[in-house]
Amino acid sequence: MIPIETVAQNGRVQAALEHFSHAIPKLVEQTIAIQQIPAPTFAEAKRAAYLESRFGEVGLVDVSRDELENVYGRFPGSAPHGNPPVIISAHSDTVFPATTDLTVRRDGHLTHGPGIGDNSTGVAGLVVLAQTLRDLEIRPLADIWFVSNVCEEGLGDLRGMRAVVERFGGNAVYLVVEGGLFGQISHQAIGVNRYEITIHTPGGHSWGNFGQRSAIHELGRLIAAIDKMQLPLKPKTTYNVGIIEGGTSINTIAQTAKMLLDLRSEDPHRLAILVSEVEKLVMNRQRMRDVTVEMKQIGNRPPGQIARDTPLVQQAATALRFVGSTKVNFIASSTDANIPLSQGYTAVCIGLTESGNAHRLDEYMDSSHLAQGMSQLLLLALSAAGI
Repeated sequence: MIPIETVAQNGRVQAALEHFSHAIPKLVEQTIAIQQIPAPTFAEAKRAAYLESRFGEVGLVDVSRDELENVYGRFPGSAPHGNPPVIISAHSDTVFPATTDLTVRRDGHLTHGPGIGDNSTGVAGLVVLAQTLRDLEIRPLADIWFVSNVCEEGLGDLRGMRAVVERFGGNAVYLVVEGGLFGQISHQAIGVNRYEITIHTPGGHSWGNFGQRSAIHELGRLIAAIDKMQLPLKPKTTYNVGIIEGGTSINTIAQTAKMLLDLRSEDPHRLAILVSEVEKLVMNRQRMRDVTVEMKQIGNRPPGQIARDTPLVQQAATALRFVGSTKVNFIASSTDANIPLSQGYTAVCIGLTESGNAHRLDEYMDSSHLAQGMSQLLLLALSAAGI
């Protein structure tokens, strides 16, 4: 990799860094244009079509969509055969249903709207970066592939990024972009296991069959048992019941109820212990009369990491300091970077600016750091691709 200071000495790179400070209004408009297109996980086609068009408009070549709705575009390098490609990827899906009111509200440097930071800003950063490389005639040595990938959120299980990594393999360098997280560098991917747990009981009439086991009540007891588990603070280990559903009516003893359970840990061994503990609690309910419990895995975001002294990680930190960030935090997280990191490939996840209330209707994006975030991304991409 080329030192960040060396990259920054290039006159066209200096012009790009100056350009970003004036391009924020345009970047915010691009972010809103993306945010206004609904893109729930598994239903990203409309946003993908828009991004496919934008990738072509900003000068990328070999633009295409795969069967999952990942969108690819290549910025040609001047010596691609001697240098591994750099993949810059941002997920296009959101947690919000297609019927969500996507109205945007602006308040100074804050822009409010569902999905505005996570991850419309990240995807918009790809479009603006590609256009900047073209307009300022910056030529990296290696090919830089811009990828808008799907299925990062919810039950997508990172299948979009799995396809990206399968396509480019271990010779590539992966830069995963999130709209928020400015000042943070993730080179450690936490493991996440997800389960659907369903309980069946005889059920019946709330009056006439009072005393019969209720699937909802049994599910509640199982959740309460999970909530009593003692988890370590280090390595950080968590659980969350995100969805519960079941029953027929208010006066029916439920025959079926289910929940979706999310289990996480920074340490793969500790995650395995947590899964085992939950399985024991499930078995305890299974042994009860008139109770049947099914536990089905529905997601596996694999853990992985590269060392902090890996050149890519160090260059990400150097770039962050170069653009004037007063904080450099190394974090463990669950992002698209899980896939390349779990396979031992070189990858980091960085953020373009700060945001808040992610996955909420009152989510917001703060554009104050966008110029710095775009500058860090440019410097890191060219450090990896060469110039």
